[in-house]
Amino acid sequence: MPKESEGRKDTMERVMHEFKYGELKSSSGDKVKSREQAVAIGMSEAGSSNQEDKKANAHN
Repeated sequence: MPKESEGRKDTMERVMHEFKYGELKSSSGDKVKSREQAVAIGMSEAGSSNQEDKKANAHN
């Protein structure tokens, strides 16, 4: 399993914290209700993906 960089880890922690306390919003402005959507937003903001390999993620 690839290791996360510190920046990506911090971004995921921030996004999941916002989700936990009901502060995370989608691009449409609605509150995010599912954990899966929160993870997807965090990965998008962090520039990583669960579908790519380590080399491709490092490029993002």
